[in-house]
Amino acid sequence: MTFRTKAAAAILAAATAGPVWAQAVTDDQINIGLVTDLSGPIALYGSESRNGMTTAVEEINAAGGIHGRKLNLLVEDHGYDPKKAVLGSQKLITRDGVFAIIGHLGTATNMAALPLLVESEVFNFMPQGASPGLYNPPSPFKVALAPSYFDMATATLQWAYDELSPSALCILYQDDDYGRESLAGVEAYAKAKGVELVEKTSYKRGATDFSSQMQRLSAAGCDLVYNASTLREFVGSVTEARKIGFNPTFLGTPANYAIQAPGLGGEAMEGVYSSTFIPIPYTNSEDPTVAEWAQEYKATYGEDPGLYSMYGYYSVKTFAAVAEAAGVNLTAESFAAAANATDLPPDAFGNPAFDVSEDNRLSNRQVRVTQINDGKWVTVSELLSPLDIE
Repeated sequence: MTFRTKAAAAILAAATAGPVWAQAVTDDQINIGLVTDLSGPIALYGSESRNGMTTAVEEINAAGGIHGRKLNLLVEDHGYDPKKAVLGSQKLITRDGVFAIIGHLGTATNMAALPLLVESEVFNFMPQGASPGLYNPPSPFKVALAPSYFDMATATLQWAYDELSPSALCILYQDDDYGRESLAGVEAYAKAKGVELVEKTSYKRGATDFSSQMQRLSAAGCDLVYNASTLREFVGSVTEARKIGFNPTFLGTPANYAIQAPGLGGEAMEGVYSSTFIPIPYTNSEDPTVAEWAQEYKATYGEDPGLYSMYGYYSVKTFAAVAEAAGVNLTAESFAAAANATDLPPDAFGNPAFDVSEDNRLSNRQVRVTQINDGKWVTVSELLSPLDIE
């Protein structure tokens, strides 16, 4: 029996043993949960998520809530550990009685906890992870936002070959669900396009030393490195490469598209590429709607908002729109039906449209490529769709 199967069995056993389940929806409240990293290697992302979601909750509640019900946000810290993610999710489900877990951070942590949510008929709404398992096979309790890391790799690599004409493709990847999904996309792209994947090397989650990996990639003559890492590891690996005079094009994923990357890595990060489907809301944005929101966020939390601030904010706002459409009698059935019937356009912040159906649980399939230019991420591509390859 796998860990996930054991975990699912444990929660079902706990339910049949007769604990007192809190009521997810009352006359005046809807319980929602967040499982995120507040103490581990991507705690910066987790803090952003919590703050962005809190901002949305406060706005919604100040406006009267959802059919008179206020949102009650309950937060669990998983430290970027899949086992802790399962425990945190179990607590939210069995003790706190949440209607949905929104914006769960991390692909590996999401995939570990997902069986609990589906079995318990709790919505995994717009998780901050990117795996096909978060939307396939379809389930009413899966509502995903991020295209898979496989699909994002194929889309952005095609852009790189069209625009940059690299000659030696390589990959650095995190040794977990996230990294292996990215690796699969890179390998599939190389096979489909007749491109040699010259070198591939991995690291364990939370690593701080990338000297051996960068030496290996440098020795292979890589001039395009697909960098499937997270913030700290992205900065650490690129900085190490610059230190040894290894200067390929680095192409990352949304997991390292972070407002902190240029600040933490300084000049070493200039020119690196990444991809995203949610834009960072800069306080000095030329769009006054974005700038005003970002400035208010900074005044509240004492720091600039990042990608996950907006991700968290957007996911709660979208949840609220669907819950409002579900009507006064909010149940799992009415929410699922409302999700399938609700089509939302891109919002004022540049976030994507929302559109799911019974058979399609992924609301967005496109990404854009961005690049660090003068210490700021700048969009350099149109919306890109994944290639039809396996």
